[in-house]
Amino acid sequence: MTPIRVTQNKNANEQLLYFTSSSLLKEDTFLAFLSDRMGFPNIFVRNLETGVEKQLSNNQEGILKSYVYFEGSPYRGISKASVSVHSPSGTIYYIQGRNIVKVTLDGKETVLGQYPENQMTAFTHVSSDNRFLCVPTTDERALDGKIQLDGRPNYNIDERVQAESLSSYLRVYDTSTGIEVICEKVKKAWITHVQFSPINNKHILYNHEWPADCGIRRMWLFDGKNHIRLRTEGDGRSKADWTCHEMWERDGIAIIYHGGYQNKGPTYIGRILLEEAKVTEIALTGSARYGHFTVGNSGVLVTDGYYEEFGDQPGNKGNWICRIDVDWANGITKWHPLCRSSSSWDSQDAHPHPIIDQNMHYAFFTSDFEGKRAIYKVSLNPN
Repeated sequence: MTPIRVTQNKNANEQLLYFTSSSLLKEDTFLAFLSDRMGFPNIFVRNLETGVEKQLSNNQEGILKSYVYFEGSPYRGISKASVSVHSPSGTIYYIQGRNIVKVTLDGKETVLGQYPENQMTAFTHVSSDNRFLCVPTTDERALDGKIQLDGRPNYNIDERVQAESLSSYLRVYDTSTGIEVICEKVKKAWITHVQFSPINNKHILYNHEWPADCGIRRMWLFDGKNHIRLRTEGDGRSKADWTCHEMWERDGIAIIYHGGYQNKGPTYIGRILLEEAKVTEIALTGSARYGHFTVGNSGVLVTDGYYEEFGDQPGNKGNWICRIDVDWANGITKWHPLCRSSSSWDSQDAHPHPIIDQNMHYAFFTSDFEGKRAIYKVSLNPN
C-alpha cells in the first residue's frame, strides 16, 4: 500500500511524539507533533478533519540536554523527549528548561512547577485519568552535567551510574496543583522510560537504560511500594539477552517488549501477563533488523523493524511498517507488511516510531524519505 502524507509543510522537519505516548487526541481528531518550522522545535497540533494547524509551545531556545538528546543545552530549551499527551482531554505536557508545562488545545498554558537542579530528564508519561505526570530524572553527573556535548557521551553511562552510585528518581506531579506527590529514589539506576498502567495510576513501568545485563535488568514495575524486576534468568532467558521498548497493552493486563537472545542470537517478542506473572516469548526467524513494537487492541502490534523482503538493501534498521497479529497462547505470529517506511534512521528523530490510532484504522509513522521528516499514515487493514 502507498502511505498517505499527513503533515504538509515540506520546508520543515516534523515528527510524531515518542511512541510510548500517543500523538492522537480527542478520539483521533487531532494529531500532536513536533515541528522546526519556526527555526526551533515546537509542539503543534493538526485537526485531521479540517487540516488546520496550531502552534502550542513557544520555544526559542533550542533543544534541552536530556536522554536521548545528549547534544542539547543543559537546562535550556524544549525537551523533545518530554512531550506526552492525555488523549481524551487533549492535554499536552512538556518540559521547557526546568519548567514542567501543561498546555491545552485552546492554547492555555500553565507552568506546573520545576524539577530540581542538578537533575536531567528523559521521556515523561501522564496517567490515564490525567491526574498525575511522571517525570523521571537522573543525577546530572550521569550525562556529564552542565558540560555541552557534541553527542552521546564517550563513556559507558550505566557503568558510571553503577561505579559512582548515582541515582534516578520517579517524580510524580499532581497535574492540577503541580505539587510533587511522589519522589521515589532508585539507586544505581539510569531511568529513561516511564509509563503509568492504563488501569492503575499507582503502578509505573520503568527501565534501566543500556545496562550491561540488559536481559534481566531492563524492565521494572514500581507498584507504589515495591520495585519488581519483570524479566529474570531462567526458562532460556539470560542476562546476556538484549531487551528493550517495553510497553503496556491497552487494557493494562500485560506488558509487551522485544529484543534478542544472547545479544546476537534470534530476535523475539515477549509478553508478561501480570496477574499470573506469566512470561511468553516468541522467537522470530530470519535476519534481525532493529525497530519498535507498539500496541493496538489485544493481540495486534505494529512495528517498524525486523521484517524484510527479497531485494531489500542490507542493513540493521527496519524498512517496513507491519501489522502483526499475535496468538500468545499458541506462540503464533501472522505478519502483514503494510508499506515501506523508507526512513533513513539517521537520528532518533528519523525513527519511524509507528503508533496505532484508537479506532484501529491506521498506523501513523515518521519518515524522511521525501527529504525532510514528515508524518504519514497507512491503513492498518491490509485487505
